[in-house]
Amino acid sequence: MRHYWGYEQLRPLQEQAIRAGLEQRDSLVVLPTGGGKSLCYQVPAALAGGTDLVVSPLIALMKDQVDGLRQCGYPAAALHSGLPADTRYALEHEIRAGRYRLVFVAPERLLASNFLDLLDRLPVRAFAIDEAHCISQWGHDFRPQYRRLALLKRRFPRASIHAYTATATERVRADIIAQLQLDHPTMLVGTFDRANLVYRVIPRSDLDQQVREIIRRHKDQAIIAYCISRKDTERLAGVLQQAGIRAACYHAGLSPDQRRSTQERFAHEQLDVIVATVAFGMGIDRSDVRCVIHTALPKSIEHYQQETGRAGRDGLEAECVLLYSPADAIRWERLIDRSTQEAERPAETLAAARELLQHMRSFATVPECRHKSLSEYFGQPYQRGDCGACDVCLGERAADAEANPEDTVIAQKILSCVARVEQRFGIGHVVKVLCGSNDRLVRSFQHDRLSTYGLFRGHNAKTLAGFVYQLIDQGLLERTSSDRPLLKLNAASRAVLSGERAVRLVRPKPRVVKATELDADAWESVARDLFESLRELRRQIASERHVPPYLIFSDASLRDMARRKPRTPTEFLHVHGVGERKLKNLGPQFLAHIAAYCQRPALEQ
Repeated sequence: MRHYWGYEQLRPLQEQAIRAGLEQRDSLVVLPTGGGKSLCYQVPAALAGGTDLVVSPLIALMKDQVDGLRQCGYPAAALHSGLPADTRYALEHEIRAGRYRLVFVAPERLLASNFLDLLDRLPVRAFAIDEAHCISQWGHDFRPQYRRLALLKRRFPRASIHAYTATATERVRADIIAQLQLDHPTMLVGTFDRANLVYRVIPRSDLDQQVREIIRRHKDQAIIAYCISRKDTERLAGVLQQAGIRAACYHAGLSPDQRRSTQERFAHEQLDVIVATVAFGMGIDRSDVRCVIHTALPKSIEHYQQETGRAGRDGLEAECVLLYSPADAIRWERLIDRSTQEAERPAETLAAARELLQHMRSFATVPECRHKSLSEYFGQPYQRGDCGACDVCLGERAADAEANPEDTVIAQKILSCVARVEQRFGIGHVVKVLCGSNDRLVRSFQHDRLSTYGLFRGHNAKTLAGFVYQLIDQGLLERTSSDRPLLKLNAASRAVLSGERAVRLVRPKPRVVKATELDADAWESVARDLFESLRELRRQIASERHVPPYLIFSDASLRDMARRKPRTPTEFLHVHGVGERKLKNLGPQFLAHIAAYCQRPALEQ
C-alpha cells in the first residue's frame, strides 16, 4: 500500500475484500463511490504475482484506471477496440508473457472465443467484475452482455470471481450472486452513507439562475450538472457559456470524438462544468469534483446515489443539489413507458422501473434527513442523528414549508379553470388562460371569455405551472399519459372545489445556504494560497506528461502538503497519497515549491 499508493491504512472492509482475493474465495463487495473498491482487486493481484482480469464496461474507465496505476509504477494494461491493431497484438504478446498483474477488458472482448483461448494458456487466478450492478435487471443500469459472464465459472473453475459495485439493494445483490453463480461468496457491504457530501433538494423555479448561483459557490472547481435529455444539456451549456463559465455538454448523440474531447478537457481542468445526460459519469474517475447538480429528478435512487457519488471521491467535502419539480416524475413515466414499448420488454420490467421512480419521488418530497433516507433505502440503519449536512437538518427548508391560507383558493382557481376548458387541454394552455395571455389558441377557443381568464394576470407563469404540477403530485389533479397530455379532474379535485379538502403549496423563496462543519474541518490548518499554487504546479506537470492533473496528486494530497509543509523526502513520504514512485518522480519539484513558499516573508504568506 505504501509502495504503490502511499496510503498508511486501509479503509473499512478493504482488508476482508483483499484477503478474499488472496485466498481465492468468491466475493461480492458493495462499497460507496470513493470507498476504495479498486484497491480490493489491485492489491491481491500485485501480491500473488499472477494475471488477474478486470471486467469494465467502458473504455474511458479502463484507460483512466490504467493511467493512474502506471503513475504509481503498477504493471497494468487495458485491451480494447480503441487501440490500433499492432498495439493490440503487442499487448496480447505481453499478456501471454505474464508482464501485467492486471488486464482490463470489456465483457464483449473477454467472452470472444479467441480471447478465451488466450486466457486458457495463462495462470488466471481471479476475475474482478467492476460495476457488477449492470448484471441485474432490478438495478439501475442493466446491460444484457453482463449476463453472459456466468460462463466464467464453467470455463475457469479454478479462478475466483469477485463482483464490485457502489449501489445495490438486497434484491440486486441476490441477483448478482445468482447470475454470476458465485460459490458461497464472502459478502461485504460497506456503509452507504457518504458523510463528506452535503445534500440539498430545492424546488426548481428559475433553473438557469439557480444553476449559476450554485456554480458561483464553487468557482474554478469541477462540477457535473445532470439533465434528462440531450436537448436540455445543449441549452444549459449554451447559457453557462454565455455567462463566461467554462462549460460543455455531453450526451450519447455526440460523436465518439466529441465525447472523448469533452471528457479529456474536463479531466485536464480545461473545463469547469460538464452538463450531461446519464451517458456521462461511469467513465470519469476525477477525484476532485466538488459539486454535482441534478437539474431534474433522476429516475431512481440508485442513479442518484451513483451520480452524486462522483462528487468528493477524494474524501473531501462536496455539495449535491437536486433542483426538483413534480413535472419531472411525469416526464420520466412517459419516457419509461415509451422505452419499454419500443424494446418490447416484459411488464415486470416496467413495474420495476415505476417502483424505482416512486422511491426517488418520495426522497425528493418527504422532508427527512437526506443521509438517513439514502442509508435506509439501501437497508442500513442511520445512527448519526442530525447529520448537519443536508437542507433538512441545516434548517434550510423552513421558508419553503410555511403554510399559506390562500393555497386552497389558488388550487380552487386552477381546478376551476381545468373544468371551464372542459378538461381538454394541457398545463401550458391552462396557465395561459389563468395568466390572461393574448395567445392565438386561447382566443380561437374563446377561452378569453371564461370567468377564470386572467385570474392570475401579472403572476409568474413558471410559478403557476409549478403549482399545477404540485396538485398533480399530491393526487389532486390528473394528467393523461398520451403524447399530448391533458389535465383531468378526479374525486380529490372535487373535494377541493367544494371546500371539503385544504391544500398546501410550496412557493419558491430566497434561501440562505448555510456553512457546514465539513467546510471548516476540511480546511483546518491548510495554507489556502499554498494549496492553490500547488494546484497550478500540478496542472503544469500534468500538461507536460499528458495526463489528467488528478492522476499526479489528488486534492486531498495537496491539502495535506499545504497543511504539513514537508521539507525533506522523509517528511514528504508521510503526505497522504505519496508512494515511493511519486516521491522519486515528483518529490523534488513539490518540495522545492513548498520550500520557496516557506521562505517568503510572513506577510506574503
